[in-house]
Amino acid sequence: MRFIIVLCLLAFPIVEIALLIGLASEYGWKVLLYVIVVAVLGLRLIRDEKQMLTGRVMQSLMGGAHPVKAIFGSARNIIAGILLVIPGVITDVIAVILLLMPVKRISPTSSPGMPPRPAANDDVIEGEFRRED
Repeated sequence: MRFIIVLCLLAFPIVEIALLIGLASEYGWKVLLYVIVVAVLGLRLIRDEKQMLTGRVMQSLMGGAHPVKAIFGSARNIIAGILLVIPGVITDVIAVILLLMPVKRISPTSSPGMPPRPAANDDVIEGEFRRED
């Protein structure tokens, strides 16, 4: 199993380079322009997402929600930006898939299979305590 994973990791850059060479022989300088434009878009996506991450986390915390969704969405967009910066068509397709994939809710109350939980401790007795020695 490890051999297959290592083989795939070693073959991936070779396939990317072969695909770029094939496209460059077919379309010429337009492939170079495509690679440069996509890399600039990827850098811009990374820069904008880094700036928006703090705002999204603060907004979700102020709204009383857990910031995991905001962090996951921003991390996913940053990974997509990194994949766009790497020259190659396959990495660009993976980046576009990451950008188009919706973020699912990660909340136990939004799950249809889980019943609502009762309060943690509903047998509280209100009162005052005074120690007499």
